[in-house]
Amino acid sequence: MGIVPIFRGMGILPMFPRGMGLPAHVSAAAAEVPCFQAVAQPNHSSEALEPRAGKPVPPPRYTPHMLSVTLFDDGLGLLSPLTDLRANFEIRTGALTMLERLNLCARLFDLPAPDALIVPQPLAALTRERHTLRVNDLRALPDTLLLINGACPLTTPAYAEGLELGAALIDTATNCIILAHIRRDQIDQVLTHDLKGLRIAKSELDNLLSRPWHIRKLRDESLRLDLHWLMSAALGLPPKDLSQFQFRTHAAKSARVHPSTIFDTEQGHIYIDEHAVIRPGAILVGPVYIGPHSTVLEHSLIKSNTAIGPHCKVAGEISGTIFQGYANKSHEGHLGDSWIGEWANLGAGTTNSNLLNTYGDIVCRPLVLNLGTTTPRVVSEPTAIPPNASRSVAVPNAGPNERTGQQFLGATIGDHVKTAICTRIMTGAIVGTGTMFAASAPLRGTIPPLSWITDSGTKPFAMDKFIEIAKTVMSRRKIVPSEAYLTLLRALTHT
Repeated sequence: MGIVPIFRGMGILPMFPRGMGLPAHVSAAAAEVPCFQAVAQPNHSSEALEPRAGKPVPPPRYTPHMLSVTLFDDGLGLLSPLTDLRANFEIRTGALTMLERLNLCARLFDLPAPDALIVPQPLAALTRERHTLRVNDLRALPDTLLLINGACPLTTPAYAEGLELGAALIDTATNCIILAHIRRDQIDQVLTHDLKGLRIAKSELDNLLSRPWHIRKLRDESLRLDLHWLMSAALGLPPKDLSQFQFRTHAAKSARVHPSTIFDTEQGHIYIDEHAVIRPGAILVGPVYIGPHSTVLEHSLIKSNTAIGPHCKVAGEISGTIFQGYANKSHEGHLGDSWIGEWANLGAGTTNSNLLNTYGDIVCRPLVLNLGTTTPRVVSEPTAIPPNASRSVAVPNAGPNERTGQQFLGATIGDHVKTAICTRIMTGAIVGTGTMFAASAPLRGTIPPLSWITDSGTKPFAMDKFIEIAKTVMSRRKIVPSEAYLTLLRALTHT
């Protein structure tokens, strides 16, 4: 333990780098990354779901470097509020989102970065605003491509090593497709996870997001990998060389860190990104990531497995929590094993529980969404639009109780959520986008979006007032919400 010196500068990547771990069989460099847990690799000889007649010439085998990569959001799973205002590959699962991770991986390992995105139609306009990649438009894509599921954040093109054309790697537990090397006319088949005619390889890696609490399951591994890649890129060291050194603290040249800050890197790296500010008396216990333009206030305790996204302001005790970005927890109070959406503001003294008194398996109820049955087609063939594309309307009741498999699980707090002072949040709570909570009773269970909750009861948050407040909050960071963003907000319905 003790105070660890800060290593500054030395070849920092541009803003929003992306990074991810590779399977152990890909290369010597990848195999030597200590923070990636090797798993049983799929048998890429594949098993055919349908017998083949005769002995046809085997299809050509490819290396990942030869493939065009498209990242897709199939609109499946019950991930609200995480995906109310973003695609699944834009969810921060560690220091980075999956899209950021894939791009950093491409730079470090000479692998292809995504060059196209597929999202549910309601998200298409906003996704186009956020990224320069093609969205729901396959006209320029090659005849063959690698399709990667955005709900599998620990996946990279390296998993396609040796994967034949017409083959797919699937999640063993669910039979969902993790990635597939396919022809362009097979895209619709992959988006619906139709395995007919595909040669199948199975992955034992538990790497699929289908519920909000799965963030907790993947958090630690995602963050360790992200920090290793980010540190490698920042220091200009190959990942295999970096693994020979002890954990360290790195602060970008533009970051401002008070000399009284205490860094504990006994268990992991600490990475402080561009223009971040660490105020006097703060304690950071690695692994920790502090994102660009974020501020850690005086005497804060930022404990291990925490990732603070860009433009956040945090204080108090924070442990094992991911901030998507643009959120505030600027006062005392404990926040543990949670995920905080953008533009959320937690009032002074807001505190959550992340452990039952029984130390048992935490039970949660996911928000169930009314999935639309019709969507516009994109300007190419095939449609490339996930069929279950509308996820903006909450059903009156949450889904049935489900065991999360987690002993430690805090809150999932959606975008634009506000809590009053001294709010108590019970274990495993899920708070829908746009909720305003100002009650003296604890916040518990699953709260639909746009709920206005006081001691007088619960009522819908008036849409005009909600939009007005959202614009005001965003303007403080000099951001004007686009019409595409406002359209998604207006589509939210309290039930």
